[in-house]
Amino acid sequence: MAEILPVEEALERAVALLAAGEVVALPTETVYGLAADATRGDAVARIFEAKGRPRFNPLIVHVDGLAMAERLARFDPLSRRLAEAFWAGPLTLVLPLRPDGPIHPLVTAGLDTVALRWPVGFAARVVGALGRPIAAPSANPSGRVSATTAAAVAEGLGARIPLVVDGGPTPVGLESTIVQVAEGRLRLLRPGGVPAGEIERVAGLPLERPGGPVVAPGMLASHYAPAAGLRLAARAVAPGEALLAFGPTRAAGADRAAMVLNLSPAGDLREAAANLFSHLARLDGSGAAVIAVEPVPETGLGEAINDRLARAAAPRPPS
Repeated sequence: MAEILPVEEALERAVALLAAGEVVALPTETVYGLAADATRGDAVARIFEAKGRPRFNPLIVHVDGLAMAERLARFDPLSRRLAEAFWAGPLTLVLPLRPDGPIHPLVTAGLDTVALRWPVGFAARVVGALGRPIAAPSANPSGRVSATTAAAVAEGLGARIPLVVDGGPTPVGLESTIVQVAEGRLRLLRPGGVPAGEIERVAGLPLERPGGPVVAPGMLASHYAPAAGLRLAARAVAPGEALLAFGPTRAAGADRAAMVLNLSPAGDLREAAANLFSHLARLDGSGAAVIAVEPVPETGLGEAINDRLARAAAPRPPS
């Protein structure tokens, strides 16, 4: 069962666990977050593992100030104006990712954007002490209501994580507002703790609302598709295909593949999750028209891996 510590006693313990690649539940002003080092794929994979029945959707990255944020993403005058007006606070900005930055691809689900927030209070202190950004979705099992107390976190995740930091009830009690800033336009991806009208007042621009249900970044199936086609559950490799392998046993014809990358030679699903997006990108750059993908088991994190692979293999919409 998770250890529960009050914020006054928890900083050193939380930072030590995060530095070791573990996950920790932390209070923010919005809801409790399930935090891991955003630069480590193995640590981020533990987030999805702990939440259960995961899909590798992009995670919000928490920073301890604008200086750290600017090392991770490209800010234009509009996004900087919003950050200066609402940070620290419950506004998440989706911005172009700096390709040379330290954020692991599992955090962004392989996208070229990153969602950034500077939280109020203890979570920001943890980031500062760790010296690295943290990824932190809400600290609740998948499909459950977001937790606003440490007791709720412990009830839902206590058997799956080592530490819950108790900061009392969260003052906002609602997730952050998510806004994408691109080419001088603002798109509301999720309403939340900062009212849309306040954002529009500061920006001097209207917030565009997506049609239909509100979506989070990366929910469109085609968004994850490489240029090459994907052939799933491949038991054999055709000449010239690239191969995304898994485990110790190779598909027939692997020696003829244009390139072979193994998600995990040992068959470790956590390692496979951490390697998924970077391996797909490298294979896509091989020039092969098709990437054959060896079967990945559906158990544990395999469900999320297969979900992402199925999305990447989905037919592209007409351009």
